[in-house]
Amino acid sequence: MFITFGITAGTPYRYKKTIMIQKRIYTILLIAAACSLSWAVARSFMGHIDTAGPLFILFFVLLAIGLRGYASLKGFSYTVVIFAAVTAALYYPDYFLELRGFTLAALITPLIQLIMFGMGTSMSVRDFAGVAKMPKGVIIGVVCQFTIMPLMGYTLASLTDFSPEIAAGIILIGCAPSGMASNVICYLAKGNLALSITVTSLGTLMAPFMTPLLMGWLGGSFIEVDVLAMMWDIFKMVIIPIGLGLVVNRMLRNHSNIINRIMPLVSMAGIAVIIVIITAAGRDSLLTIGPLLILVVSMHNLSGYTLGYWVARLFRLSEQDCRTIAIEVGMQNGGLASGIAKEMGKIATVGLAPAVFGPLMNITGSVLASWWHRKPIT
Repeated sequence: MFITFGITAGTPYRYKKTIMIQKRIYTILLIAAACSLSWAVARSFMGHIDTAGPLFILFFVLLAIGLRGYASLKGFSYTVVIFAAVTAALYYPDYFLELRGFTLAALITPLIQLIMFGMGTSMSVRDFAGVAKMPKGVIIGVVCQFTIMPLMGYTLASLTDFSPEIAAGIILIGCAPSGMASNVICYLAKGNLALSITVTSLGTLMAPFMTPLLMGWLGGSFIEVDVLAMMWDIFKMVIIPIGLGLVVNRMLRNHSNIINRIMPLVSMAGIAVIIVIITAAGRDSLLTIGPLLILVVSMHNLSGYTLGYWVARLFRLSEQDCRTIAIEVGMQNGGLASGIAKEMGKIATVGLAPAVFGPLMNITGSVLASWWHRKPIT
């Protein structure tokens, strides 16, 4: 009896002590991250930026781990890891271009197919039931998806002095559909998750037709676009893998929980690899135009949120649906756009804007979701 009582009474104390130790460890990691950043910046100002790479990488790695200790910040860990990988690709590009004679860019298309397969395993016929239940929201979401971002991409590309292929990449990311990340952000922002999933699914299935047509119309003034070839490339990367995923989902529906836990992790890893390969391939261009490209891509992303939200408001959708449309419009499938750029043979130029857009939208989307999460739906 006394033994049992001792265990029961001691357990909360030991649990609290463990939590305190964990918090101290996370705090120490964040302090170490700040020290690494300070040292890296100091070396850069002293003219040794070429040797500050390991310190910058260490900063991002320590920061990513440290953020895991805070519930409100741990969602940023994945994006920070991406920054660590991108920094490594910028400092040591040769390691991410070729491995024992194998060109790593060849992995991009299979990785996109794997990501789309994962999307298929998480989909079912029920995901499209929203078309019948809320046709107005679905129609507005899909139309906004394939009008606002392509036109904004074309406008921004026309106003900048980028090379034609870099400018075409800005248009390409605008012509892509939204991705699975938008569903997660929508959930965190207290949006209409059913509407988000339906718009994402429909937009993705329409991509083999809409993306090439829009790219040919808007991007054709910058580079030559083979619309039919692009349709086939997207069909291979999207429709076939999603179809296989749907079949697997139906065949293994008793094990769907296992699949749903594994595939998001595989997808995140695949997107990280794609971004790193593109960064390494386009390193020289990024070092030249990086800050301006980040600014333009940021404007593109933020305009998607803003215009998507207010167009939805214009059509008198609910606040919950307006948030959903804003996220669906502002967040694009950067991985698919990168795969298209690779199939075009222009990964180091056309692929740059999608590579920048992906990590950036995760940051802005997380911030937006946190703000909306605390704001009541009226």
